[in-house]
Amino acid sequence: MLGYSIARDGEEFAVYSNGGDWLIAWLPPTATPDGIAHGANAFCVTADNHVVLISNDGERWGWPGGRPEGDESWEQTLRREVLEEACATVVDARLLGFTRAVCLTGHEQGIVLARSIWLAEVELLPWEPRFEIAHRRVVPAAELLAHLWMEEGFEPIYHRALVEAGLLSCTSSESDSQLMRLT
Repeated sequence: MLGYSIARDGEEFAVYSNGGDWLIAWLPPTATPDGIAHGANAFCVTADNHVVLISNDGERWGWPGGRPEGDESWEQTLRREVLEEACATVVDARLLGFTRAVCLTGHEQGIVLARSIWLAEVELLPWEPRFEIAHRRVVPAAELLAHLWMEEGFEPIYHRALVEAGLLSCTSSESDSQLMRLT
């Protein structure tokens, strides 16, 4: 069993990102956060229990997602971004929760951003990258942690999303939380 920190509802984590200090928190799907709608991210799972990862450089592999265009809803943003970045069609989607990030220092000081986090069942299309993403990789769900890159400080948010998605299981003890890979 491996030990990981998992974000609790409303618990804030201090992170440094994009030239500034931020406080980021996980919120449940019933608590749409205040702030600027900053898009959607998803763990995209295929029918054969593989997870789709994307990369700009072929070295750091992440989950598809991006910012809204126009007046898109959270789910519309999710569906478009998965199609654009992963060349995949969302068959079904479940909102796992939200993140809320407050910028404390830097050029975005004072901004509050909200992002939706999803589990998406997807069908893969032929890989024909047309946007900013140059690489796609499909890995067995049981091997996801060996391939997924997480920005430093954001690990508790990723771990919570993975637990909510059913890609990792969580057991709690008085001293800490533990995750183990699902097989």
